[in-house]
Formats: sequence, C-alpha cells, structure tokens
Amino acid sequence: MRSLVLAVPAFLAAQAILVNMAAHGEHPPKMPELARFPDAFGSWRKLTEDPIGADVQAQLHADRLLSRTYFDPGTNSAAGLFVAWFQSQRSGLSQPHSPQVCLPGSGWVPEKADDVAVGPIRANRYIVSNHGQRAIVLYWYQMRDRAIEKEWAAKFWTIESAVREKRTDTALVRIVTQGWSGNDDQSTASAIAFGRDLYPELMKALPR
Repeated sequence: MRSLVLAVPAFLAAQAILVNMAAHGEHPPKMPELARFPDAFGSWRKLTEDPIGADVQAQLHADRLLSRTYFDPGTNSAAGLFVAWFQSQRSGLSQPHSPQVCLPGSGWVPEKADDVAVGPIRANRYIVSNHGQRAIVLYWYQMRDRAIEKEWAAKFWTIESAVREKRTDTALVRIVTQGWSGNDDQSTASAIAFGRDLYPELMKALPR
C-alpha cells in the first residue's frame, strides 16, 4: 500500500512532464460553445440550468462548463448532466478530476464502482448514498476520437494525443440519476438511456 501511495504522485508528476514536453508547439482546438448545447434531444427536454458556484469553477480550472438537468416526460425520469471541458492540459493545472474523488468530499458515500455500456462506449458507474438519498453516477473522459472510462488510460491517451496531434483537450462527462434503496437497476437504466441519446449530440458539440 505504501508503495502505491508513493507511486501515484510520481506517475502524475511524470505524466505532467511528458505532456508538457510532447505538447511543445501545441495547437489547441477552438473552444466549444457549450452554452448552445441543445435544450432537447431524443425524448429528453431541459428542465433546469444548474448554476456552478464560483468556488467550484475556481477549483476545476475548466475552460468550458455545462450543468443542466433534463427530463423525459414519457418515463418520468430526470438526469443531471455535467460537462467540464479542458482546452489544454499542458500546464498540469487544468485537467479533469475524477468524481470518485470529488463526490466523497461532498458527503456522498461510495457503495459500488463498476462499468456499463452506454450505446457505443463504456462508462464508469458509481453508486453513492448520502443520508438516505441514493444516486447513480456514470462518467467518462471524452477526447477527440475516443471515449475513455479509466483515469489512468485517459492520462496515457493524453500523452499519445500530445505527441501525435499536438493537442491535449479533453472533457469529463458525468450523468447523475437519483434513486432509492432497491431501485439501482431502474436508476441505472435511466442514466444509460440518457447517455445513449446524449452521446451523438455531445460529439457534435465538442471539437473534432
């Protein structure tokens, strides 16, 4: 365990150095207009535009943020969408933070972590609870040409993209559905259904 604790900071430092070196002469893409993301797609309609606090924005260092709740009247389902897009990771200061780190800091207790298919991609599934409330969290890292579920894989692909394409932009995409005890499967199904409809629109909105 001690060796793992020591290895993680060392890997992160090495990754930051490699990205910085590989991205010399980087050509970041134009920033996406996430504020113009569709209010409706598939059977989903925007319910609310969810404000992001200044303290959260300062902590994330993201270049573009999107936070909304959508609703499907046919199934009476709601899904929260959060997208944090980073134009460049060269400095090491601006990069996605895993929900598995952020959510426990907000009082959510992790109960299960695995992965599920969401249309053409795979996403992490994170089941959390907080004082009787339960939530299903799906998330992945979206790069120009691939969706990546694992944090370590996303860091490796960032290095590859820096070398091959001279760009390190990526987005953290997170979907949250609320549920209650014994209803995890239904909440997961709602999150997956939302993700399937979301993905084509997301690919149109993010730079290719």
